[in-house]
Order: sequence, then structure tokens, then C-alpha cells
Amino acid sequence: MAKRDYYEILEISKNASDDEIKKAYRKMAIKFHPDKNPDDKKAEEKFKEAAEAYEVLSNADKRQRYNQYGHAGVNGASNGGGFSGGGMNMDDIFSQFGDIFGSGFGFGGSSRSQSGRRVTRGTNLRVKVKLTLQDITNGVEKKIKVNKHVGCKTCSGSGAKNGQFDTCRQCNGTGVVTRVQQTMLGAMQTQTTCNACGGEGRTVKDKCNTCHGDGIVREEEIIAINIPAGVAEGMQLSMSGKGNAAPRGGINGDLLILVEEEEHPQLKREGSHLIYSLTISFPDAALGMNVEVPTVEGKVKIKIDPGTQSGKVLRLKGKGLPDVNAYGRGDLLVEISIFTPTVLNNDEKKIIEQLKTAKNFEPNPNKKEKGFFDRMKEYFD
Repeated sequence: MAKRDYYEILEISKNASDDEIKKAYRKMAIKFHPDKNPDDKKAEEKFKEAAEAYEVLSNADKRQRYNQYGHAGVNGASNGGGFSGGGMNMDDIFSQFGDIFGSGFGFGGSSRSQSGRRVTRGTNLRVKVKLTLQDITNGVEKKIKVNKHVGCKTCSGSGAKNGQFDTCRQCNGTGVVTRVQQTMLGAMQTQTTCNACGGEGRTVKDKCNTCHGDGIVREEEIIAINIPAGVAEGMQLSMSGKGNAAPRGGINGDLLILVEEEEHPQLKREGSHLIYSLTISFPDAALGMNVEVPTVEGKVKIKIDPGTQSGKVLRLKGKGLPDVNAYGRGDLLVEISIFTPTVLNNDEKKIIEQLKTAKNFEPNPNKKEKGFFDRMKEYFD
């Protein structure tokens, strides 16, 4: 099932300001909040859908990539590669957007938000992946080795030896410290994260000997990345939960994949189109010929018609790159130029002199041949 447009989900225009995006998300979150719609799976999905839209549109970098490349620009989910986007759970939402799920809602967000306990989140990891044009054409799975924080296997990521914890004495297990201050306007109540337990509401009774109470250790992990077809240089994809593990069982960070494109020795990329420069001799241009040209998938034979002029562009439909949003495939454009020799022997000079006097070799001053870039402009326009 195709994903809905993020702007459509939040019912805003593409020119919406950051404040308008936040207000629209808050409106949707209130409308479909799980506490307001208990046991309503449809409302829960809309709640997650709105959170996903807000996660992208509230981030300037992600919003720019989404505007340019669509869903694939921010999550790559179009190829089923396991990228983030639809994988947000309630813990993700309440931990990331806790400032929006404040007391003003009038109801709790989850067991975590009601208790005030802080959910830690691991940091994101960023890697670069180099791709050939063939990789980009077909999509590819890349396996990379990443040195990262992972959950401690000895204590199952809890940081506690034998899984034993004590309730934090300072916050009594709530994760927050409440203070009441008398002001000119009356008593004002504030809540801050408990500094004794870091907002977790509990403290480790006996620290794990392997991770020393952190719940995480550093290890190398091999991660399979499914790159969708049609990606471009500079595009960034993300895999939810594949970043660094969070201390003591929090939410994992994301793995951010920056696409780098290897230069092809013969083909030049222009969006989803490919350009190949073909140089032929004057006799071949005058008489016509069959010649092989490279494509991403191998060589193909094309016909050069007799009388072909320098600057002519031949179009091989569908021989370019697939669109990242699955909107079809580009073309291969073959730019023809005619080689002019710079050194001639006496016999060759005599032949050229004879050709100069031939009627069919006189240029037509009334016929204006368009150059390659003029033709390209017309093609792309």
C-alpha cells in the first residue's frame, strides 16, 4: 500500500511554517491519541502516521530531501528494505515528541509519560555507501561492518547484575522531582528530571561486571542495507533502530546512509537520463553506419543514418536510470560529434581538395543546425 503524502496527513500546505507544522501535528495527535481512542487500531495507525509525518517535516534536512525525492529520500521504504518511516512505535513517539505530549493534553500519553520516567535514546550513526550506476539501476544490498554500541548480553542491556534494581529514593520512582515555588501570582509547580536516576525512576542495585552498569558495550556488527533503485548522489537514507544502543534498555538510534555515486568511465548522469558522447569519422557520418554504444546493462547496437550532422542527439528510450519514486525510467541520449583530422598527408589533402569542389559538399548557409546543448534544452523542457 502506497504511503500518503506527509503534507496531506497533517492537512497543511507545502509552504507551511515550522509553527504551523507543529500545531497541525498536535491537533492530529490529540484527535487520534490512544488514550482518547482505546482499542481503536485505526486511530492508533493514524496517530503513528501523523508522528511519522511530523518527524520528517519538523526536521529541515529531512523535509528538504522529502520535497525533492519523496518518501524514498527519507526512508527508502519503497523497496521493502527495512528503512525507518512506518516502524515508529509508541515508545519512539513519546520519547521523541514528549514536549508536545504535555500535561495540556488532559490525558496521559503512555505508561512512560504518565509516570514521567525518561526514556533514553541511542545516538545515530552515519555511514557512506559508494554505488555504481549498475547498483543504482537495479537496487542493491550492501553489507557493511559497523563499530557501535550494542546491548550488553550479560545483563540483557539493563546494566544490573541479576536484573535487580532499587527504586530511586529522591524521586520515589517517578523519574521527576516536583518543586512548588510561591510567586506573586501564587504557587507555581515545576517538574525537572531527577538527577539521581537520570529520569529512569530506579537505580542499579549491583552493576553488571561486563558493562559496568551502562547496559551497553562496543562491538562490531554487520548490517545489510537494501538500497532502492534510482537513488542519487547526496541522498540520505535511514534505518530505524540500527544506530547505537541506548543505555539500560532505551531506544536505539538510527543508521543514516549517505549515498555516494561512482563516476562511470563512459556515461554521464543527468537526473534519470544518461548521456554518452559518440565521436565518428566524416565518412561514417556521410555514408551512415551501425555502431555499438554502452548502456548500464551492456552494449547495444544503433544505426547512424547517412548525412548525420555533428551535434545530433539520438534517444534510446528506457535505457537510462529508474526514477527513485518508481515513476518510470529515463533515456540514454547519444550525442554525436564528427572527428576532424588535424594532420593530413599529401594524398589525403588532394582528396579533400577534390571534395571542396563537389556540389553536395557545399554548406547550406540558410540551414542553421542547432548545437547539442540547444537540443538538450529542448529535450528536457
